Amino acid sequence: MSEDLTGRIIKQISGYYDIAVNGTTYRTRGRGSLRNDKITPLVGDIAAFQPGEGDDEGYLLKVLPRHNALVRPPVANVDQAVLITSAVEPDFSKNLLDRFLVYLEGHDIHAEIYLTKTDLTKPQRLTKIRQDLAGYTKIGYPVFAPDKPFDPTILAQVQASFADKLTIFTGQTGAGKSTLLNHLVPGLDLATAAISHALNRGRHTTRTTDLYPIHGGLVADTPGFSSLGLLDVTLDDLRDRFPEFAALAPNCKFRGCQHVSEPHCAVKAALAAGDIMQSRYDNYLQFREELSGKRPVYKKK
Repeated sequence: MSEDLTGRIIKQISGYYDIAVNGTTYRTRGRGSLRNDKITPLVGDIAAFQPGEGDDEGYLLKVLPRHNALVRPPVANVDQAVLITSAVEPDFSKNLLDRFLVYLEGHDIHAEIYLTKTDLTKPQRLTKIRQDLAGYTKIGYPVFAPDKPFDPTILAQVQASFADKLTIFTGQTGAGKSTLLNHLVPGLDLATAAISHALNRGRHTTRTTDLYPIHGGLVADTPGFSSLGLLDVTLDDLRDRFPEFAALAPNCKFRGCQHVSEPHCAVKAALAAGDIMQSRYDNYLQFREELSGKRPVYKKK
């Protein structure tokens, strides 16, 4: 019997899990005990497994504790995300961008923003989008908005952030995630598809989440979304998922200030002074309304 090994799950398909260890990939299937314990292994998990003999698949025995785990996309132990947003086809949306950022902030995932399809956008519209994205740079999110698609200098900057990290490429369907990855890694040859002009959104080309070894790290191309609900967030912690709000909160008069109607609110003062993006605050209020109509989310301790 082979000695048990520990590695990272890089692919899951039809009940089988491919686990990478020092450049070698082993195919396994889950033990029944995982189902009994209601544990669903995810791509990105660190797992203990028993390799198979010869051409036989092995058995996944145990999933080690996770740093984080996402529902959409289903991937674990993510260090950072390259959030792809297009200038057009589909149209740039600060609301959807903020939804993604709220989701990632709640899982302690560093986010970078990459703007695609700048060459298809009218100059006046592109100028406005760049002004909006400058606000995100001020918050602390790195923003890549190349003048020319797939500018080698910009691609090199993105590649430099991959080392020793698990990075997901995520964003709106049709924004160009797979196309960008194909330029970052020539020869990867991920499937791409044209935009649906009738719906102003993309067609799904990525159906599963797989990890690829790229520039000293692991990168995942994940299925895109045409919409995104507020996942794993409550009214109480929503405010903390806006970093610029959280930084000012200690200056509010009341502990636990929701930054809505309370007097002497540092966030509203910063908004009035133009130090906080109006669109971010408006989206915060909209998200609060949406959450008010939802059942509470109870998290396991």
